[in-house]
Amino acid sequence: MREQLSISLVQPDIIWEDKAANLQQYEQYIAGITGKREVVVLPEMFATGFSMSAERLAEGMDGQTVQWMKQMAQRFRCILTGSIIIAEDGKYYNRLIWMQPDGRYGVYDKRHLFGFAGEHEHYTAGDKRLIVQVNGWRICLQVCYDLRFPVWVRQGTDGDAAGAAYDVLLYVACWPERRSLAWKTLLQARAIENQSYVVGVNRVGTDGNGIYHSGDSSVFGPLGETLWQQSHETGVYTISLSKSLLADARMKFPFLKDADRFIVL
Repeated sequence: MREQLSISLVQPDIIWEDKAANLQQYEQYIAGITGKREVVVLPEMFATGFSMSAERLAEGMDGQTVQWMKQMAQRFRCILTGSIIIAEDGKYYNRLIWMQPDGRYGVYDKRHLFGFAGEHEHYTAGDKRLIVQVNGWRICLQVCYDLRFPVWVRQGTDGDAAGAAYDVLLYVACWPERRSLAWKTLLQARAIENQSYVVGVNRVGTDGNGIYHSGDSSVFGPLGETLWQQSHETGVYTISLSKSLLADARMKFPFLKDADRFIVL
């Protein structure tokens, strides 16, 4: 595991259901990152906003947005991730894509669909977690509403000797300002209970349904300490996570070893 992991959080004002305009602004954001580009994170449904018009907006894995992700990852020599609307086998998914510079990718389909907004009426839920690796760092990938369900991401029996299956828990979201307290509190709680870095990337601005988002993109350390948080403003922030800080926290406070053992079916 390399000592440092660099993550760039992009907090945009997503232009409602306008893929071309959104992809253009993201390209500018990525190009403007100074210093090292390693992992670049975009929000949930970054190309369209959190839309229930899946039938109209969905694309296949060979579609415009996935191809754009391949091009950007290759051009800027970075890993690019975020979720988009995907159509596959007659179903629609809120799918997070983990795109590598060599064109290989992993996918995670959002497990918990937001029934309050009718997401379950338009999309199909996933049933598998995805934990990826970058230079020895293990990252568990999640989408928005998943944040409210701690069992789904709890460090469990699939972990290492210390009981950890991952080192970073990453959430991409379109989380509204009216529930920002829950967003910030639950991100911090996931860090504390899993002794993991937690990164949450959210949008700002008002969407096509008139719902305002304050952003509040955040990074928390493995003891729950706030390492960075930004509200209301668009922009990109790059942070380097430290292996030493993580290892020290887990060594001094080996709580994971005492955790209940379970398997999520």
